[in-house]
Amino acid sequence: MTAVTAKRFSIAEYHRLGELGFFEPDDRIELIRGEIIIMAAKGRFHSDCNTLLVEELIILLARRARLRVQEPIILSDESEPEPDLVIARRYDNYLSPHPLAADILLVIEVSDSTLKYDRRTKLSLYAESGISDYWIFNLVDIQLEMHSEPYQKQRGGFDYRVKRVVLPNEVVVIPGFPDLSLDLSAVFPAQMGE
Repeated sequence: MTAVTAKRFSIAEYHRLGELGFFEPDDRIELIRGEIIIMAAKGRFHSDCNTLLVEELIILLARRARLRVQEPIILSDESEPEPDLVIARRYDNYLSPHPLAADILLVIEVSDSTLKYDRRTKLSLYAESGISDYWIFNLVDIQLEMHSEPYQKQRGGFDYRVKRVVLPNEVVVIPGFPDLSLDLSAVFPAQMGE
């Protein structure tokens, strides 16, 4: 009996496939643990929340960090996800490689149809990569899920030690910036509660 295995791609191979025209220009894809993942289409609430979040963070961060919106980050030779938002240290404007895990202060995913995937696959990937803070704007339950302190479980796998749920009428401090607070009522679309 022959075992069947999937072909895993490195970032270099993934980029080469793009150069060869394997993907359409408007394909929304990312590389996760060597697999090419087709990203889900964004719904109205996802787009609204993402836009409001970007607007608030641009004002709050005011050139103190690099805010990246749906741009790649490099986590390993086989993982180049494109989170909804990333707050990264400002080094060289990332004109050469994309930010590495050590450059990242916070990864944010806005989740509705991808909530299960963002809570399991992406959470484990970010924890394994040492991303210190990972937030999920959960549009299903209308709450922010904050994860911090990544660790490796005794039986393998990766997770975060600290998990906190914050409601849309509360205020949170942005990791790395103890003097900056984000009012979640300015981020969650008002129509969501209706």
